[in-house]
Amino acid sequence: MSERAPEGSRRRAMAAFLAECGWEGARLEPLAGDASFRTYYRVRDNGRRAVVMDAPPPQEDVAPFITVAALLRDLGLSAPAVLAEDRGQGFLLLEDFGDDTYTRLLARGADEEALYALAVDTLVALQQAVAAHGLPALPPYDEGRLLAEAVLLVDWYMPAVLGRPPAADMRAEYLALWRQALAQARLPCPTLVLRDYHVDNLMWLPHRSGIRRCGLLDFQDAVCGPASYDLISLLKDARRDVPAGLRRRMTERYLAAFPACDRALFARSAAILAAQRNCKILGIFTRLWRRDGKPHYLVHIPRVWRLLAEDLGDPVLAPIARWLDRHLPPAARVMPDPRSIP
Repeated sequence: MSERAPEGSRRRAMAAFLAECGWEGARLEPLAGDASFRTYYRVRDNGRRAVVMDAPPPQEDVAPFITVAALLRDLGLSAPAVLAEDRGQGFLLLEDFGDDTYTRLLARGADEEALYALAVDTLVALQQAVAAHGLPALPPYDEGRLLAEAVLLVDWYMPAVLGRPPAADMRAEYLALWRQALAQARLPCPTLVLRDYHVDNLMWLPHRSGIRRCGLLDFQDAVCGPASYDLISLLKDARRDVPAGLRRRMTERYLAAFPACDRALFARSAAILAAQRNCKILGIFTRLWRRDGKPHYLVHIPRVWRLLAEDLGDPVLAPIARWLDRHLPPAARVMPDPRSIP
């Protein structure tokens, strides 16, 4: 996401939206963004403060954000309130949660154990609330969606490091192996899956209490799927090294909240979905460079490969590990050169 000021007609449309909301003439400050086409700005006016989301159609749609934000707040969690909206033009005025993302706090030496414990407790509360209130009407995280993500490794990463597109039969074999693995990733009770539950999207809200101290961001792609997914998103973070001991303790903290959970089944699901997620991320980070001109995500690729190597140690993933050894041997598992021309 760009951090520049909006330009041209988009800038004028945003100014009109803010004026209609009662923020005419408010000062805009670019905020750090994510990997989407959305941009965010803090708006200030006479001591008031809010955040404006610029989600330009047709690339983006603000409706899922509005829906999921309301759902999360109804479940007792901290998602930004939507103060004003223009769905047609893709603008939202949001409650401002401040600047204390987990990422920034951890970089400043905050208590890692305490922050991760709060994140795990928030995830537990979310899943327990969904169990109590029923599954929301959101898209399923089904085989088709998971396969489309896993194959991003083949479609984007492999051509970038090998210099050629994969053969059709190679791609088909990869997808067939993932179909077999994903059939074993299902868990008995689907839940709400936020999909990008990691430190960049979590905020510390010290003036709230309990799990509401954990602010949630970037949840508009939420789906209904396996409970294991968001835990591995948090603890096997593509952007940050999470110590193995902390991972173990946080996994145990999570599982202790669900005493009826079949731990072996959960561990198998987590291993499969961690591998699927990391294959997806290798493709996405490459695509962000080649298609969207955002090479700064490439620096995380060595970490993603380390995580994927861990995941592939699970016997259920042995066929996929062998496929990768044949078609992407260790020497090819590199960070693409961002200086090369996309």
